[in-house]
Amino acid sequence: MFNILPQKDSNTGCNCDGGCGSETSADELTEAEFLKSRRGFLEKATTFMLGTASLTLLPASLVLSKEAAGTAGKAATGAGAAAIEQTPLYGFMVDTERCIGAGKCLTACRAENDVPEGFARTWVERYIHLKDGTVQVDTVPETGYADAGLPILDPDTIERSYFVPKLCNQCVDAPCNQVCPTHASITSPEGIELIDPELCIGCSYCVQACPYGIRFINPKTNNADKCDWCYHRITKDEQPACVEACPTGARIFGRLDDPNSEISKRLRKLPTSVLKEHLGTHPKLYYLDLPQEVI
Repeated sequence: MFNILPQKDSNTGCNCDGGCGSETSADELTEAEFLKSRRGFLEKATTFMLGTASLTLLPASLVLSKEAAGTAGKAATGAGAAAIEQTPLYGFMVDTERCIGAGKCLTACRAENDVPEGFARTWVERYIHLKDGTVQVDTVPETGYADAGLPILDPDTIERSYFVPKLCNQCVDAPCNQVCPTHASITSPEGIELIDPELCIGCSYCVQACPYGIRFINPKTNNADKCDWCYHRITKDEQPACVEACPTGARIFGRLDDPNSEISKRLRKLPTSVLKEHLGTHPKLYYLDLPQEVI
């Protein structure tokens, strides 16, 4: 217990540590100081007791706060989950039966994405199966197949032919992301593989890792470059430039998470293929009527 009574100096009877020189009697000083100290003690004791009571009640209030926070957290989590569910998941489909090698898609892509000459974010290949069992593959120029100047073959030697557009497969398990030393190769919330130009050092690791030959080093930026399905357009609910320019509707783009989208409907009803399925990259680029020779 604290001693609240003032202590008197044994020699002077003063309770001010002997330095005041006061002539006040010890009895008068003791009574006045006692009353003053008693009031002070009671005030402090009351404050201490209330504070103790507050501390005693604090855990209960914390529990209530935690419960309230938990409820709010669950609500926020639910809202976050709803937001995640609403984040679009995009897919791309190519109908090889419709592609005629017009080249319009190639020109649109170059103009939209400022692709340097000699490089391409998307291209179209012409496959010709000859009756002797050989397969001839040519690249269709932007001028289109009709004005390509490609070798003219004797129709009697041809068994079948078709066009296959190529572009980024936007793999779920993208090898290009795994080898990037600076984490410049990233995946957007919509499942689109992107390149951060601020982090890319142009080391070409991702170019070598892509099993589809999609990536290249852009000589204008010295960064890795590739098709990103016109990310700047699709995030504004616009179609990729190549899809918009295709005169036959051979390129189909849309949301995989929307059961009413055109691509979702086709995926449910029609058999599709992906390129190099054995690699396990799980592309989101699907092909209709794609021959096994291409796969």
